[in-house]
Amino acid sequence: MPDHTRIYKQEAAQYDELISKQPELKEVIEEIQPLSGLDIVDMGAGTGRLTMVLAPEAKTIIALDASEAMLQITAERLVDACLTNWTTKVADHRKLPLDDQSADLIVSGWSMGYLANTDEPEWEQNLDMIISEIQRVLRPNGTVIIFETLGTGHETPSAPDFLKAYYAKLVDVYGFSHRWIRTDYEFDHIQQAERLTRFFFGEELADRVVEQHLVRLPECAGIWWLSPD
Repeated sequence: MPDHTRIYKQEAAQYDELISKQPELKEVIEEIQPLSGLDIVDMGAGTGRLTMVLAPEAKTIIALDASEAMLQITAERLVDACLTNWTTKVADHRKLPLDDQSADLIVSGWSMGYLANTDEPEWEQNLDMIISEIQRVLRPNGTVIIFETLGTGHETPSAPDFLKAYYAKLVDVYGFSHRWIRTDYEFDHIQQAERLTRFFFGEELADRVVEQHLVRLPECAGIWWLSPD
């Protein structure tokens, strides 16, 4: 498997090209929480996948990420869109550089699992710290929405083994609701499909893309959320 930490720091542009081949998620988020006029935080914003669709509706939006290189692309995209209601900050999920009760909505896309997977010896402590920070920053009637992988290359949910305990804890301990959606990659041609798949997902899946000519690469994603009753 490629080194995602290195990719996020050194190959942010190619990563942005990859995720641009997936569907926009604004409607999915608005089914849970209408966006208009909210103060929003995007944890693990990356190159702005969620930030860009949320910012036009938000009162304010703060994009957080551990990678300055990723946030630079987010900032460039926001400037190009003539938006002014945003800030970016380099941050660790376990210690958010934000005031208490300052957000109406916190979103996190494909990010928390890097700290909360069972390959990390302190994954449970990490997750507890992250959730504690989310609870601190959210206003009393605030909502949190988390997106994570349920399997790239799969037509139906197939959670990676190292993420199953994290997902279970979100539901069983913290009381999150959850469902799943398809977030397939729609590549322009097979050469692009192979290059981007090999770049981010590794040799085995890229070889299958070529063998099966998968210009449309299936993917499942889980959505976990907590919102006011």
